[in-house]
Amino acid sequence: MMPIITISRGSYYHGKSIAEKLAKRLGYTCFSRDQILENLDKFHLPEIKLVRGLNDAFSVLDRFPHGKKRFKTAIRSAILQHFLHRNVIYHGLLGHHFVNNISHVLKVRIIADTDKRVADEMARENISEEKARYTLKKDDDERRKWGMFLYGIDLMDPAMYNMTLRIGHLSEDEAVDLIANAVSLPSFQETKESKEALANSALHALVSDKLFDFPNAVVVAQSGAVVISLKVPEDQQSVIRERIQEMLTNVDGMNELTIRFDTYF
Repeated sequence: MMPIITISRGSYYHGKSIAEKLAKRLGYTCFSRDQILENLDKFHLPEIKLVRGLNDAFSVLDRFPHGKKRFKTAIRSAILQHFLHRNVIYHGLLGHHFVNNISHVLKVRIIADTDKRVADEMARENISEEKARYTLKKDDDERRKWGMFLYGIDLMDPAMYNMTLRIGHLSEDEAVDLIANAVSLPSFQETKESKEALANSALHALVSDKLFDFPNAVVVAQSGAVVISLKVPEDQQSVIRERIQEMLTNVDGMNELTIRFDTYF
């Protein structure tokens, strides 16, 4: 199996185009943050589609009990389930963050020359240079704030990526060449340990997402065994146990379930 690839970019960079060209070159499946958000109805958060523009995102999440945690759990689960299929490229915000401890993932950041970005924005929107610079800066700032708001991470931190490529002097096709060559390096090949680490992360995320009604549940997943711990009144424990068992029926990758209760009064 070849490495998984994540491509992060700023607003109106070349990430989507490079991801699609790379997928064609390698025979990969390509998916994006927008495709994930289009299916958010199944995550019980229909209003969160407003986040697509990153405008009013904070207030939207605040309307839901544990809204931020639930959104993070839903997005993480959806992306990791795609990654289990292997030979995939994800392009969009924060995909790399969910697999920062998985060695067979090549994490790429795409940046572009400012003047080229401004010229492209002027042509695309038929606006002045001043307006284009303002719009791009605003979009970049929103994306950066989004990463800090949800995960406390700086999307522009180079330490989060294996490779940062600047489009300008470097063309899209040359960037594709560099990434395609990098995926063949021994450092990014799947190992037994990295495969298990991804499976554990994906199972943890999937179970956490299914436990939507129990946002305070603590989930541990290891080699198919899932342990759920939560604090509930003693007289409700049997009902909640049955509810959780029903919610987690036929979960892919889970072969053992343990539910532990801490009692409070």
